[in-house]
Amino acid sequence: MNIGRVDLNLLKYLDVLLRELNVTRAADQLGISQPAMSNGLKRLRELFGDPLLIRTSNGMNPTERALELQPLVRQVLAQTEAMLTPDEEFLPDSSRRVFRIMTSDYAEATLVPHLVRRLRLEAPNVVLDFLTPSDVSYADMEQGRVDLAINRFNEIPRSFHQVTLWKDYFSCLLNRGNPLARDFNLDAYLSAQHIWVSKTGFGVGFGMNPEKLGGLGWIDQALARIGKTRRISIFTRHYQMPALLAMNNDLVATLPSRVARMQAQNPRLVIKDPPFVIPRFELKMAWSPLLHHNAAHRWLRKLIQEEAGNILREDPDEREQDI
Repeated sequence: MNIGRVDLNLLKYLDVLLRELNVTRAADQLGISQPAMSNGLKRLRELFGDPLLIRTSNGMNPTERALELQPLVRQVLAQTEAMLTPDEEFLPDSSRRVFRIMTSDYAEATLVPHLVRRLRLEAPNVVLDFLTPSDVSYADMEQGRVDLAINRFNEIPRSFHQVTLWKDYFSCLLNRGNPLARDFNLDAYLSAQHIWVSKTGFGVGFGMNPEKLGGLGWIDQALARIGKTRRISIFTRHYQMPALLAMNNDLVATLPSRVARMQAQNPRLVIKDPPFVIPRFELKMAWSPLLHHNAAHRWLRKLIQEEAGNILREDPDEREQDI
């Protein structure tokens, strides 16, 4: 193939088509007519020798070849944009840039206060707009409308960049007067009423079904591996809630150890290790390849990684040393 005869705008067409899976919406995104978009799809099919998108009863679906091309096209477009964007120096002390960051409640409780304190010193005019997972979609991230996502991800598009900020285990919080606290074994754990807390991934969350515990996350999946289930009385998506709810002497909260240790000085609560194995999880930072080379974005990513390292040093835990 003679690349000199290839219209590189077609790659932009393909990127938007594979994101929207709809010719009309793709045309609207690019500001072109629907016939022009249809003609672009025809040319793409000829270029790659593949249908790329096939109409089904459920709408347009990508072919296997299209799915293979998607991350490669996104990477090429990101690199091209980086090449054509002037490499301007970012001056944090005078910048008024707004950074939009999707954070889980866990990240807000553990990382964000340290990040904000650092920014007030180094970039006092920078504005941070924190969004919840329910506010954001993968499309928002891909298109650069959201700068970063800091969360525990079950899955994430292959085109995204990501780094691990730290790893964490789980601990149990319960009232110091809870009779189960004296001998906190597996039988005691299973006899308790439990507080469930979590919110990961993207998109709007819906109500939980206590009958489907296997789909509720790490803790219930770990119990399922040993053939056990727990009784959940309270579902919450906020990590500030369990400490308050665990004041009740018949409730147990199982939550990330870093959050549990925030209650170490609370005289009414006691922290216990779970009486079964729960695999640790990773707090990750992810971002779109469109922003990967941006000078301001690079500065913010570096600062967040430095603060994550500072947090680990301030609150050492032998189990986290192999990060």
